[in-house]
Amino acid sequence: MAAPDVAFAAFTDEGPWVVDLDRLEWRRGLDEQRRQVRRDVRTLLRPGRLPPLRRVSSGLGRIGGALAIWSVTERGRPGSRLALARRLRRAFEHLGSTYVKLGQIISGGDGVFPPDIVEEFRLLRDRVPPVAFGEIRDLVERELGAELDVVFSEFDEAPIAAASIAQVHAARLRSGEDVVVKVQRPEVAGLVYADIRAMAWFAPQLVGRIPVAALANPPSLVELFAETVVEELDFRLEAENMLDIAMMLASAGQRGLVVPRPHPRLVTRRVLVMERLRGFAFDDVDAMHAAGIATEPVLRAGLIGFMEGAMIYGIFHGDLHGGNLLVQRDGRACVLDFGITGRLDERQRLAVLRMLVSGLAGDVKGQLAALRDLGAFPADTDLDAVIVDLELDRPMKDPTLMSADELVVELRELVKKLLGYGASAPKELMLLVKNLVFLNAATATLAPDLDLLAEVASVYAYFAEAHGERIMRDVGIDPAGAPLDLDAVKASFGLGPEVQTLTFRELQERRQTIIKRMGERRHSAS
Repeated sequence: MAAPDVAFAAFTDEGPWVVDLDRLEWRRGLDEQRRQVRRDVRTLLRPGRLPPLRRVSSGLGRIGGALAIWSVTERGRPGSRLALARRLRRAFEHLGSTYVKLGQIISGGDGVFPPDIVEEFRLLRDRVPPVAFGEIRDLVERELGAELDVVFSEFDEAPIAAASIAQVHAARLRSGEDVVVKVQRPEVAGLVYADIRAMAWFAPQLVGRIPVAALANPPSLVELFAETVVEELDFRLEAENMLDIAMMLASAGQRGLVVPRPHPRLVTRRVLVMERLRGFAFDDVDAMHAAGIATEPVLRAGLIGFMEGAMIYGIFHGDLHGGNLLVQRDGRACVLDFGITGRLDERQRLAVLRMLVSGLAGDVKGQLAALRDLGAFPADTDLDAVIVDLELDRPMKDPTLMSADELVVELRELVKKLLGYGASAPKELMLLVKNLVFLNAATATLAPDLDLLAEVASVYAYFAEAHGERIMRDVGIDPAGAPLDLDAVKASFGLGPEVQTLTFRELQERRQTIIKRMGERRHSAS
């Protein structure tokens, strides 16, 4: 028989303990703690007269120095963007944990930041040296109020993973359960607060000086970073994120995803003990196939679980990537690391719901209205003017049939017009895009021959059947009565209505054609 807590949460069938929500002492007062975190962020982002001068000077020195050297020696030459990305990555490494964490967030921003920046900053994911075990032992003992040997019969000194904010150790409790222990780096909280104050002060000075995607300007990036990382500093909030996501998945009937149980007692602000889950690495397709696991359902569970959480329940894992996912032998995907969790208020949830449903129905104005409500456009934006100005009322051009020069002109004009309307990338939208980009990339690994058009139709039919009444009540769109506009979906891929199927492999080939054209354009320009 399954453990009783499986009735209300997407946990493993037989856990090392049973979660009883009414007996979790560490959950008390967390609503107020979340509100306090938001107040702290607003205070940190408010430019003061005297920012932390040491961190401002070190930040400006490293980043400004990298920009200055690049501008004098490499700007305008072949490989200029890659050289800039490398210099910025090295500057972030020298500046320490806070900047490494910021770089890791940037590294997940495919589609938001330029490919060179994203690819180079991915190196920051596995270049964080672990804290000495003596310091980890001291911190764990202070947080749990007991010597390590009293709580654990085994505690691996070498961490499973070491990140900028915390590191994770495998351990075994005295009661016999295998667990993982997430431990915050000593002194990191004070450093993060000081660095955010410094970033908030000098980020406006970098506007227009770093050639990254214009919609992710330094001040908005710092705001996104502050809103995510400050909450990550309290592991009690992360443990509650685990519970809330697990309960959302169970409520939605999404049992293809599994969340580890946080320990009923061993959770503090800086230590989080949780159930240890095991499985195949998310990209180890050969091993999964050898074990008889079909990978397409794994991908589908991740996509629907993410979309359902955002659109219907207003909560979703905010940092999906391969390192945060395992696949069990029964084909269920284990979702890990809930430090970054998207939480949408009702207005934001309705905007996301309307944005995605309108997009699938081919309603361009509905999409733009939803983006406006989400904060991507000012509230007084004339949406009809945007449609005409961006030529959204005309058939989309096939980018694979455009020359390199035409592609560059189109992109420049698009960015220029968006900026003219005051467009920006709010935190919630960036997290959504980041996850969708990851799931898009995961398709290449798990299901490269999946027919994307048929999959879109299948997902649309699922939401129409499972949530049609709710969607109609929430945004006035009846997905059952407003059939999927496959021509609009095809147009979003740059395809004509005559195309009947599109595998991910074929989509990748189209993208490679575009990337090759852009590369040829940059090479000829330099």
